[in-house]
Amino acid sequence: MLTVIDKYITMYILCSMNTVISVKVDKDIKEAAQEVAKSMGLTLSTLINSYLRQVTVERRVELYAPEPMTPKLEELVAEVETELATGKASAPFASAKDFIADLEK
Repeated sequence: MLTVIDKYITMYILCSMNTVISVKVDKDIKEAAQEVAKSMGLTLSTLINSYLRQVTVERRVELYAPEPMTPKLEELVAEVETELATGKASAPFASAKDFIADLEK
């Protein structure tokens, strides 16, 4: 919930801007981002401005876009989980020597 101070800060930020950036974005992404911004009491423009300010202050970009697992990767994960559950996979090693000894069996 926005307080009166938050509204004035947002108004100040919006009034002090003098540049427009045009960006092409997938419609679904735009709508989802607008919902997120709205749930925080922000406009999409304010959310984007906030992120750009963060990038300039921190001098770095943090992106996160989880990739869906491929069927092959899902198969490999299931195989490893089965090996762990049935005891076919080796237990954790206390040292590199123990690991090498297990490899040499």
